[in-house]
Amino acid sequence: MFLVGLTGGIASGKSSVIQVFQQLGCAVIDVDVLARLVVQPGCPAHRRIVEAFGTEVLLENGDIDRKVLGDLIFNQPDRRHLLNTITHPEIFKEMVKETFKYFLRGYRYVILDIPLLFETKKLLKYMKHTVVVYCDRDTQLARLMQRNNLNREDAEARIKAQLPLKDKARMAHHVLDNSGEWSVTKRQVILLHAELERSLEYLPLRLGVLTGLAGIASLLYLLTHYLLPSP
Repeated sequence: MFLVGLTGGIASGKSSVIQVFQQLGCAVIDVDVLARLVVQPGCPAHRRIVEAFGTEVLLENGDIDRKVLGDLIFNQPDRRHLLNTITHPEIFKEMVKETFKYFLRGYRYVILDIPLLFETKKLLKYMKHTVVVYCDRDTQLARLMQRNNLNREDAEARIKAQLPLKDKARMAHHVLDNSGEWSVTKRQVILLHAELERSLEYLPLRLGVLTGLAGIASLLYLLTHYLLPSP
């Protein structure tokens, strides 16, 4: 099995593309969901965040107030780095667990939905393929203004706060162009899925695991039949 990192930008259509992959039966892991999961009360990351940033980051029910925490680390690289050192290892652990579940179920590849895939670069080395859901700047601006009911100035500010889609597209192995009709984009997703399904890049890992399991089974057989005393 191999990993496919998928990202996009605000109003580029990434969520709609993810839905198509899921309809096709693909395994998808949303890293944002994992990020919320690991900071729930009772989790190690939750305790460490409270120790590092104080109880002011808590809501009345004990959950992390994401807005308050975001304000605390805004434009403060040291605090942002501290938060990342707390959460990223826990997110990675959950990602590995979820990926292994899909491996056991026989999936050939798993899609990781990672909003900041190219910005942080932390997970790039684990990705066999990277995919960007792209649309041109004018289309992105128009969609964002309509979707979020924003004026042009506010919409442009939100787009500028992110790494430009054209830069992400240059770094990706695959680009799904969502600038035009949705039917065209959906066709691109279907073709990419077919290409990934045909890939044999999943075989080395799966064969390696099977070989390892066979070796363990052989060792247990020898221990049972030759080394242990007969009844």
